[in-house]
Amino acid sequence: MVYDPRIPERQACVLPAMLERWATETPDNPFLLFADGETWSFAETRSRARRAAAGFKALGVGRGEHVLSWLPNGTDAILTWFGLNLLGAVYVPVNTSYRGNLLEHVVTLSDARLMVAHSQLLPRLADVGRGLLSDVVVSGGPETDIAGLKFHDIAALSPANEAEAETPVEPWETQYIIFTSGTTGPSKAVLSSYLQTWSMAVESSDYLGPDDRFLVTLPLFHVGGTMFVHGMLARGGSCLVAEGFETDNFWPLVRQHGVTSTCFVGAMTPFLLKLPPSNRDKDHPLRIVVTIPWNEDSLKVGQRYGIEMRTAFNMTEISAPIVSEANPPQIGTAGKPRPGMEVRVVDENDCEVAPGVVGEMIVRSERPWALNHGYYKNPEATAEAWRNGWFHTGDAFRYDEEGNFFFVDRIKDAIRRRGENISSFEVESEVTLHPDVGEAAAIPVPSEFSEDEVMVVLAPVPGRQVDPEELFHFLEPRLAHFMLPRYIRIVGDLPKTPTQKIQKHLLRDDGITDTTWDREAAGIKIKRERIGGNR
Repeated sequence: MVYDPRIPERQACVLPAMLERWATETPDNPFLLFADGETWSFAETRSRARRAAAGFKALGVGRGEHVLSWLPNGTDAILTWFGLNLLGAVYVPVNTSYRGNLLEHVVTLSDARLMVAHSQLLPRLADVGRGLLSDVVVSGGPETDIAGLKFHDIAALSPANEAEAETPVEPWETQYIIFTSGTTGPSKAVLSSYLQTWSMAVESSDYLGPDDRFLVTLPLFHVGGTMFVHGMLARGGSCLVAEGFETDNFWPLVRQHGVTSTCFVGAMTPFLLKLPPSNRDKDHPLRIVVTIPWNEDSLKVGQRYGIEMRTAFNMTEISAPIVSEANPPQIGTAGKPRPGMEVRVVDENDCEVAPGVVGEMIVRSERPWALNHGYYKNPEATAEAWRNGWFHTGDAFRYDEEGNFFFVDRIKDAIRRRGENISSFEVESEVTLHPDVGEAAAIPVPSEFSEDEVMVVLAPVPGRQVDPEELFHFLEPRLAHFMLPRYIRIVGDLPKTPTQKIQKHLLRDDGITDTTWDREAAGIKIKRERIGGNR
C-alpha cells in the first residue's frame, strides 16, 4: 500500500485493476460499443483482454516490453491495447497515415520486436528500416510477404487460455508511448504512466459519471482517443468507439447508441453548424461536449443543439491542466488551471509575465507521475522541455486578471509582420466565421520587405465557393490592419494528420502558387489607422 495520499489506489487508475473491478462489480453492464453494433460488457471485455494477454505472452511479450499497434479504431485496436496492459507491457500505437521516413522513424525508435498491424498497411513496411521489428500479427486479411518479417494471424490474440501480469501493475509504470503529431518535424515518443492517463482523463472531466456514454471519434494512437476510453473505464461508464468523425453520420450515431458526451476538435464544430437546420436538432441524448478551440461557432453549436459546451487545453504530455466551466462567456478562452495543476506564462528566461502579456505556457503538477515522464531515447528534448522543474509546452498564451488563459499560437507558427506579432489562430478564427469557409490555416510567407506576409489557405464548405476579394472585405472590419492577409489560396482540402491537426509545414513548403490571390496585385491597399491628433 502506498502511503502518499496523492496516489490513488490501483483499482481507481490502473487499467488491469479497473477492468477487474468493474467486471466483478457490474459484469453485465455494457462497456465498449462499436459502430457495427457489437457490444462488450465489462466481463466480456475482461475475458477478451485476458485472452489477448495470453496470446502476447505466447509470442514472448514480457512486462515493460514495447509492442507496436498499427491499427484503425476497432475491436483489434482495443484488444491489442488492453491485452498488453494486462501483461504490464507497453502499448505503442502508430499513426495509420505514416509511411516512408516517418514510419521508419517511429518503428525504429520504438525498439519493438513485435507489431500488430492491419494487412492494408503492411506493404509500407517493405521499403523502410525496421530496427528490431521481427514479428507482425496481422489484422484484416492475409499477410504480405516481406523479407525479414515473420507473420502471425490475429487469431493468435484469441487463444482458449487467459493470462495477466504475475504481479500487480503499478500506477507509475509506463502504460503507453504515444508519438506527437509530427506537424513540424519528427514525432517525439511521449512516455505516459497509468497515473498520467488517469489524471488527464478523470480529473479534467468531473462532470462525467457512470451513466455516461462517450463517443470516441479520435484515433487510439492519440490521447484524444485513449484518454476517454480510460476515463470511462475509471468511472464504470461506457464508450462507443467509432472509426472516425463523419458529419452526416454523427447525429444518427448519437441517437442510435445513446451517446451523452463527446469531444469536438478542429473543423468538427463548424461542420456540424453548417448542416441544414432540422426540427430534430435538439432531439438527441447528447448533453456535454468538450470542444477545442472555443469560439463563436462553439457557442452557436451549443445553442442550436441544446448542448452544454466546455473547452480545455491539452497535449499528449500535460494532462489537460486547463479546463473551463460550462459555456464560458469569454470567446477564445481555454479555461482556468484545474486543482492540482500549476500553470504560468513566462518569458524566455522563465520569468512570469504580467496579465495580458504573451509568453510561453509552462506546467507542473502537485502529484507525482501526473505528467509525462520524458521523451523515449531523446534526453536532449526531455531536458529542454523540463528545464527549471516545469514542463515547457512550446505554446504562446496570455492570461487575464481573472485567471482565464487564452491560447495565442504555437510559438513556431507565430507570424511577424512589420514589427507586429500575429497569432495565426486568431486570423483563422475570423476567416472560418465566413459562411462559405469550411476550414483555414494562416501561415507566414516571405516578404520582399523582410519578415513575413500573412497568407490564408482555406477549403470551402462542400458545394460552395469562396471569392478571395469578397473574403478580404469580410475580414477588414474584423482584423487589425497588420493581420489582414495579403495572399489567399483556395484548395479542396487542407493537409491534416489523422488527429485533425493541419500540417502547416506542408502549406509553408508550397508557398505562393500560381492560383494564389494577391491583395496587392488586385489593387487593394490597406493603411494603418490613425488615432486622435497624431501627425
